[in-house]
Amino acid sequence: MKMYRVAIVGTGAIVSSHIEALRHAKGRIEIVAAVDTDEAKLKSFCEQQHIPRGFNNITEMLAAIQPDLVHVLTPPYTHFDLCVQSLVAGAWVYCEKPLCASLDQFDRLTEAEARTGRYINTVFQWRFGSAVKHLKRLMAAGELGQPLVGVCNTLWFRPLAYHQVAWRGKWATETGGATVGHGIHLTDLFLYIFGDWRDVHTVASSLDRPIEVDTIAMSTLRFENGAMGTINTSTISPRQETYLRLDYQRATVECTALYRARNENWRFSTFDGSPDEANLNRWQTIEQDTIGSHAEQLSELLDSMDKGERPLVSGAEARRILEFNASLYKSAFTGETVERGSITQNDPFYYSMNGAMESLPK
Repeated sequence: MKMYRVAIVGTGAIVSSHIEALRHAKGRIEIVAAVDTDEAKLKSFCEQQHIPRGFNNITEMLAAIQPDLVHVLTPPYTHFDLCVQSLVAGAWVYCEKPLCASLDQFDRLTEAEARTGRYINTVFQWRFGSAVKHLKRLMAAGELGQPLVGVCNTLWFRPLAYHQVAWRGKWATETGGATVGHGIHLTDLFLYIFGDWRDVHTVASSLDRPIEVDTIAMSTLRFENGAMGTINTSTISPRQETYLRLDYQRATVECTALYRARNENWRFSTFDGSPDEANLNRWQTIEQDTIGSHAEQLSELLDSMDKGERPLVSGAEARRILEFNASLYKSAFTGETVERGSITQNDPFYYSMNGAMESLPK
């Protein structure tokens, strides 16, 4: 089994999840360097994690270390340049969400992948839990019938102090609000399970916080397979809950959790008198119990590196959520229903999530 040399860029709050994942991959990876602009923070981090080299910028690190894999954990507005530099240096990339600021940046990252033969994998760890894999197998076998109705709620709470970090709350640096920083995980999962979406209509607001970006967004959408759904995302909801409900012809599948979900967070049900009542125990029985975690996604990324093939959350699978969010925001700003595929290079929303508009409608 090949050993991969890993560099971590950014040592903020999310780094603990990545360290846990990397430790879980012991025997397949070696953490060889870390990068942060805060010298004291970097030194402390390297000492605590026994990382041999620390750098204040990625350019010097890439030249000196030449890592196989770079974890990009910095604020969203920095992701594009860091990913490109890593690809050009010969590394694969595991980048926190949101991957980049726009469809324009994503398409340029795709060009960089083609030039370098390396791939970028976006962090969407919810896809990798055992319950999700089980559900996808049931769907592929046609056991649940056609998907019909979906409810996707990310109702979280972030106090005003959360937004007072310098880069947060601004279109130019956070690239969006609750939609791209919080609801993005469950929304990505919803779209991954239910399939290609057709159109979306959204209302959004920076309600109750003096910031530029959204604290709440409410969307209705239709899928190409005829299913319909709602997506509600908030960072001003005191009782926090992450809730996904998926209604099929033969069953309802629900997940109620917060930041992580294991099998016990998922449940299957059907209507009274259903001929499928006998199937519920089988549908609900999942052989493994694996949380959708950074560790599970990293393990599959390393498998892809072994094979030299594109990882799951890459390419079209990573572009889907970016295009959806751009369309969601376009709808919120313009009041239009936005169709998938309609945002092209002659559209301002191709170049930024706010289409260069200053603030959401009041």
